[in-house]
Amino acid sequence: MEAIIQTEKLSHVYSAGTPFERGALIDVDFTAYRGEYLGIIGHTGSGKSTLIQHLNGLLKPTSGVVRFDGRDIWESKERTRQTRFQVGLVFQYPEYQLFAATVYDDVAFGPRNLGLPADEVDRRVEAALESVRLDIAELGDKSPFELSGGQQRRVAFAGVLAMEPRVLVLDEPVAGLDPVAREEFLDLIAQLHAGGLTVVMVSHSMDDLARLSD
Repeated sequence: MEAIIQTEKLSHVYSAGTPFERGALIDVDFTAYRGEYLGIIGHTGSGKSTLIQHLNGLLKPTSGVVRFDGRDIWESKERTRQTRFQVGLVFQYPEYQLFAATVYDDVAFGPRNLGLPADEVDRRVEAALESVRLDIAELGDKSPFELSGGQQRRVAFAGVLAMEPRVLVLDEPVAGLDPVAREEFLDLIAQLHAGGLTVVMVSHSMDDLARLSD
């Protein structure tokens, strides 16, 4: 199998050089392979969220290397920027990051930042909303804050998918959802993976990861 993301001796120290210094990650080596559904599990405070925030350059290692497609993601500013477009990171409670006046504008934010032409932005927004099973004709002009919690999470998820990432990194993506919305969302992620996306998912649920991940 071909590696898509690798870390080598990745370490991250919070509050380095102070009495509050804490090593969240120490010499972590791991590989995510192209097309894999990789599960990450561990107790609260074990460094799961810190780890995945390195995968698209949101955090910079204290030491060690993160590679995407075999190249150090920190070798240049442009390399870091390109990695952030190709490795989509979905936070726990991503609906807290909604901000635009309409569903369309929220999902379009990333593609517009890429400088894409209007017709390509339209195509990506429609495709992303369709992939999370939301109807652009019905919801595109609505405020995201008028939607249900499950719908808001889908809109936030669509905003990441509209960037057309090659890797989807998810931090507890079903936290706080009711049982029906939870299963729908996990099924959606499984379908995206079946369509070719590499998925890295953090979860507290051993059952979910045993059922879904490789």
